[in-house]
Amino acid sequence: MSDHERFMRLALEQARRGEAAGEVPVGAVLVVDGVVQAADFNQPMASKDPTAHAEIRVLRFAAAVAGNYRLPGSTLYVTLEPCLMCVGALVHARVPTLVYGAPEPKFGAVRSLVRALELPLNHRVEVVSGVLADESRELLQAFFRARRDRG
Repeated sequence: MSDHERFMRLALEQARRGEAAGEVPVGAVLVVDGVVQAADFNQPMASKDPTAHAEIRVLRFAAAVAGNYRLPGSTLYVTLEPCLMCVGALVHARVPTLVYGAPEPKFGAVRSLVRALELPLNHRVEVVSGVLADESRELLQAFFRARRDRG
């Protein structure tokens, strides 16, 4: 198993925690030098905070621990393609590498809806997409199917 798969499995575990809490199952893990610095899941409903996406929560925690809003040398793993807000946060935090699972056709700001990281920004992020995409997609689809079935 590759490091990308190993850390994405941890992000999937976080997504399942989010699902159990009634949140949209998206999980994220931030890694530096092979060590997990932060892991969390989406929590906008419980926190009543529209910015409480898994990526933002992980970046906030890792920056607080590092004592710096810049996170050089880090890799962010997330089960779903980030939205525009989260892509902006990655750029501001100077995260060098993003690894994500499933594409997000409605809000994805990396490759699906908008290609924000291709804009002439002051920081470049290397992107690896499709890591455990099927598992990430299936988790999300099952969550929304169950919500529709409940009415």
